[in-house]
Amino acid sequence: MIVKVINKSGNPLPAYATALSAGLDVRADNAEPIVLAPMGRAMVPTGLFLEIPAGYEVQVRPRSGLAAKRGVTVLNAPGTIDADYRGEVCVILVNLGTEPFTVERGERIAQLILARHETIEWEECTELADSQRGAGGFGSTGVK
Repeated sequence: MIVKVINKSGNPLPAYATALSAGLDVRADNAEPIVLAPMGRAMVPTGLFLEIPAGYEVQVRPRSGLAAKRGVTVLNAPGTIDADYRGEVCVILVNLGTEPFTVERGERIAQLILARHETIEWEECTELADSQRGAGGFGSTGVK
């Protein structure tokens, strides 16, 4: 699938780390280092502008190594970049770790995944079909 991109960062374009990776690693494009205190958050620019095909979104997901080693993750994971958005892609990072974390320019901060989606057409009604689960939620299935 072709996605048009403008790269104003000077960093390499997002890339797959391995041949079978699902997500492309995206890099920070901050002019100055960004220090995230424990429980701190920041919108980190990437310098990327996308033209996503209709019927698709780009999801922004955490990098597992950054989360496991430093406690830094994407706050609204997965974030969604809609097909009609043309602004700069930014990543909302949060530091859930116990030590400050510094985001340096060019650092891999998240993953991007292209995902197809459907458009909902609502059909209003007065009742829904029964199911085995019914209205049970939030732990009601007994699965621990």
